[in-house]
Amino acid sequence: MDLTIIQIILVIIVAFLAGVEGILDEFHFHQPIIACTLIGLVTGELIPCLILGGTLQLIALGWANIGAAVAPDAALASVASAIILVLGGQGESGVSSAIAIAVPLAVAGLLLTIIVRTIATAFVHFMDAAAKEGNFRKVEMWHIIAIIMQGLRIAIPAALIVAIGARPVRDLLEAMPAWLTDGIAVGGGMVVAVGFAMVINMMATKEVWPFLAIGFVIATIPSLTLLGLGGIGVALALIYIALTKQGGSGNGGGGNTGDPLGDIIDNY
Repeated sequence: MDLTIIQIILVIIVAFLAGVEGILDEFHFHQPIIACTLIGLVTGELIPCLILGGTLQLIALGWANIGAAVAPDAALASVASAIILVLGGQGESGVSSAIAIAVPLAVAGLLLTIIVRTIATAFVHFMDAAAKEGNFRKVEMWHIIAIIMQGLRIAIPAALIVAIGARPVRDLLEAMPAWLTDGIAVGGGMVVAVGFAMVINMMATKEVWPFLAIGFVIATIPSLTLLGLGGIGVALALIYIALTKQGGSGNGGGGNTGDPLGDIIDNY
């Protein structure tokens, strides 16, 4: 589909906010579920972009900055893949192709991140010099410039993709053979599974596994909606919190062992 001038401006604004939030991390505009949804909202392709964002969010759950290792750029992957999905005009059927495009874009985004952070390192020295002079306005100015650079890191690639236009993107997607698109769909599903498995591996404890098993069993009930599953999840979390606050000596007289829920279970 072709975007109007207003839609293009709104897409670039969303891309800019996603880049800024990749550093500020206050409103989470850089998260795939939010970035893709906003792109879909301003372009009129809400449902396909929402599906894309939810799928990419499962992948991004396993991405984290650990020490000097920088995670793939979820903001660039989300914004760029959502724009390509919209321009391609394939709707929900193009989600698998957009996911396959998003993963390499996330890795490529690391280069832009490194460049911007390297330049920002020089700004830190400028701010140190301004602080010694007592010029706090200059410190704020360099801080704002550094944040703007983070926004442009996503906004400029987004503008370039929009500038290419809908036809080249659509032609590229339609030229992909069936065996390639099917393979991309399978590969995209595997990437989601790996990302989810990484999250489980980080969170797995003896207290969490029962809730995970309950979730898998309940999810097989066809009449339950995502809203219903979410309500059950919140209820289980509240039950767990209530039980952890009741841990103690109990009838066993053993005192609090540091595992309140375990104390309650042991007392039974």
